[in-house]
Amino acid sequence: MRKLTGLFAVLLILPLAAFAQERGGGGGHPQGGGGGHPQGGGGRQGGAPAQVGGGHIPAHGPAPSRGSAQPQRGNSGGGRQGGGAVQAQRGNDGGGRPGGNQGRQTFRDQQGHPEAPHVHPQGDQWVGHEGGRNDARYHQDRVWEHGHFGGEIGRNHIYRIEGGGRDRFWFGGNFWGVAPYDYDYTNDWLWNSDDIVIYDDPDHPGWYLAYNTRLGTYAHVQYLGNQ
Repeated sequence: MRKLTGLFAVLLILPLAAFAQERGGGGGHPQGGGGGHPQGGGGRQGGAPAQVGGGHIPAHGPAPSRGSAQPQRGNSGGGRQGGGAVQAQRGNDGGGRPGGNQGRQTFRDQQGHPEAPHVHPQGDQWVGHEGGRNDARYHQDRVWEHGHFGGEIGRNHIYRIEGGGRDRFWFGGNFWGVAPYDYDYTNDWLWNSDDIVIYDDPDHPGWYLAYNTRLGTYAHVQYLGNQ
């Protein structure tokens, strides 16, 4: 009888000890240290990050950068961005991005978000537009060489791309060119069917921001005129 009582006590103690060790132990437990836990940084709490794109249209463009010097408005010789001066800024990596991928900023801030400048649906946060003014990547020798775009700017009008490519695309008889530094960010754009919205760029004179409603990504674009 004593042997049975002792055996019963051992069987009762072992599960309790294992349970206590699991509750106190950190290590590889999902709640122990961030890692791949859904609430562990970057994503929204309580679930997967919000979808980027999918038809969402930002209510506004990016806010102007703070605490930076006024942009340089040079009007010296040289070609325009999107034409002659653009060619000089292209790297030798074949992708139009100077210096290849070395030192490039990453934009995939949440799981499932694109590796390109994009807009978060919550709060319309423009990810990737923090470079500030006097950014040499978007310098133009001849600012507004072809004038300002006369169409509607902002969320109230969607334009459908009718043809072309990153060097020169168009809609409604208006022609545009993507900034060379942003070429690779538009590799998955559809140049004969994607819908875009044009926003003002508050920091880089001579440029607008073209936002792709399907992908939720954007690129710096220059207005090239309407002929």
